[in-house]
Amino acid sequence: MIALERSAMPEAIDEAAAWEAVLRRDAAWDGRVFFGVLTTGVYCRPSCAARRPLRRNVRFYVSPAEAERDGLRPCRRCRPDQPSAVAPGSPAWVAELREHIRREHDSGEPLTLDALARRVGLSPGHVQRTFRAAVGVSPRRYAELCRIERLKGELRGGESVTGAIYAAGFGSSSRLYERVDDRLGMTPSQYRAGGRGVAITWAATETALGPLLLAATDRGLCFVQLGGTAEELLARLRREYPAAELLPFGGETSPAFAAWMDALRRYLAGDEAALGLPIDAHASTFQHRVWSFLQTIPRGETRSYAEVAAGVGAPRASRAVARACATNPVALAVPCHRVLRGDGGLAGYRWGIERKRRLLELEGAVAPR
Repeated sequence: MIALERSAMPEAIDEAAAWEAVLRRDAAWDGRVFFGVLTTGVYCRPSCAARRPLRRNVRFYVSPAEAERDGLRPCRRCRPDQPSAVAPGSPAWVAELREHIRREHDSGEPLTLDALARRVGLSPGHVQRTFRAAVGVSPRRYAELCRIERLKGELRGGESVTGAIYAAGFGSSSRLYERVDDRLGMTPSQYRAGGRGVAITWAATETALGPLLLAATDRGLCFVQLGGTAEELLARLRREYPAAELLPFGGETSPAFAAWMDALRRYLAGDEAALGLPIDAHASTFQHRVWSFLQTIPRGETRSYAEVAAGVGAPRASRAVARACATNPVALAVPCHRVLRGDGGLAGYRWGIERKRRLLELEGAVAPR
């Protein structure tokens, strides 16, 4: 491990936002910031494909020269000391097209692969293949990354989550959810290892149903639970993922998480008809089938365990459906409260029968008492 003193942090770098970019392997940040890993003595671009380090071992720099003054050497994989943000040996038009995408995206002009190909006088297929090989993502994906960066800027400027989503060009919160990087998140082996090597953002909030804590990887929600106190819920999260790096929510620095949190609040306030949030909770194939089916039950309606079993193609598996509901770690996002006994009774609910009743009352599925 290299013993280094921390360099003075330039005001131009927002550390929290830069770390989010590193977690996403965000190519839109390449050239704007570099990160050094003190335990390996290497510095990289945010988009580097190498395994993500722990946050406490990372330092940020505005240039390769600054990182090298701290005694770090360039990564041989992403070549951060190269003058451009594209792979060495790539044609010059790739860097030019990258800047064009960023510039035109900021102006709000639509971008298509055909238009980009015409700009450089090449075929769309060649542009797609060469750009992806040089930058690490397709032109379309790069434009989406630029849109996410614009969203962050709107949030940092004080815009509301909803306003920022529209200002960044997503059109709706669901479009933002669709663009969340699906290459990250926990693999089954990481779940079994207690979330080792995974960064999980969390936040607690008060709701009409009591304290609620939600936690998420960059891929989606992995923990949404109701309980007695925020402290109890955080302790439960730590037990669930004892080896993960738990990061308190940093406000504007995590726009997707902010959008998910805002959607849950609006839902509990009766202002959001449907959630449709991305889930990154490990489950068996059968559990995933059940949870996906539950997400299709319209607000204001319920199903019996037998109806859910039939809906997932396992009509004799009512008890297994009940177990899948009981082990659901993401309340509301997977609406297991909409499943009742065959006689219409509320049956069990992981977070209490009274909360289940109040949720169904809120949705209009049962009459208020």
